[in-house]
Amino acid sequence: MNVEQAIRRAAATLRDAGVDTPEHDAKLLLAEACGCSLSDVDKAMLLGKSIAALAEEHSAEGVSPAPSVEGVPERRFDAMLARRAAREPLQYIVGHAPFRYLDLAVGPGVFIPRPETELVVQEGLDWLAARRGRNEARFRVVDLCAGSGAIGLSIVTETADVEVWAVELSERTAAWTRRNAETVLGPTGTGSGIDGLYRLVLGDATDPDTLAELDGTVDLVVTNPPYVPESEIPEQPEVRDHDPQLALYGGSPDGLLIPGRIIDRAAALLRPGGLLVMEHDISQGAALVAYAQAHGFSHARTGRDWTARPRYLVARRDDYCA
Repeated sequence: MNVEQAIRRAAATLRDAGVDTPEHDAKLLLAEACGCSLSDVDKAMLLGKSIAALAEEHSAEGVSPAPSVEGVPERRFDAMLARRAAREPLQYIVGHAPFRYLDLAVGPGVFIPRPETELVVQEGLDWLAARRGRNEARFRVVDLCAGSGAIGLSIVTETADVEVWAVELSERTAAWTRRNAETVLGPTGTGSGIDGLYRLVLGDATDPDTLAELDGTVDLVVTNPPYVPESEIPEQPEVRDHDPQLALYGGSPDGLLIPGRIIDRAAALLRPGGLLVMEHDISQGAALVAYAQAHGFSHARTGRDWTARPRYLVARRDDYCA
């Protein structure tokens, strides 16, 4: 079977299974099975190459195929296709997910980073950039509910003069955070790596005792906390059945309980004039702006995603402390 035939067959299988992007997913799975890129798959389709020839070509270049699946390329592809048709997340199957300039390891037990969270990071980076030169010391940044490490690792790698503290409650998830941090920054004790410019803390992001030693000194808190309303269980099996529930649901029917507690914790962590950027559900913007304004923040507003939906809170800590 050549590559074009395999992609056509695989896409039909995924389409029948209800996958939203069957052709893209089929191509990406084949690329992983053969150790090549999406553009290589497209080129092989045009040239009428077989799967074996595609895999052999890139094996000669020293590119390794997906390590979690054994066997010849066709068998690797079929095994991954079956998992995707069962609605296992594509990112879990290939073992990684892109986020801004990073390629993060993901799998069972960790929330898969979403494109909309990139805007949350950008909001924080823009705020830091506008204030660069005002601080003699490094900016202090806290990533609450760190998950894969996407937010904190993006900030520490994309801007200078920052120290990041990342807080994660789940030990299982924190193993993914640490793995990504060590891949991106280097292992413990290297100065710029874990426990250097990036510190991972296992704890409850809403607990006043977590990072209590930083209270009143943090410049920026950026967070993607659990916020899905418990009354609105996601329809997509990839989300409903695979994303950790601890990272999904906001602790109440409207999903506002945990985000509210995150606002309270951020208010204590931030110095006067510091900034909170927090992702939320599209139904929660007005309520969270009002909550922030009533709990130590000023100039609170809602940021919008690429489709103009209200997606994140931006709130500045009052310039004085009550």
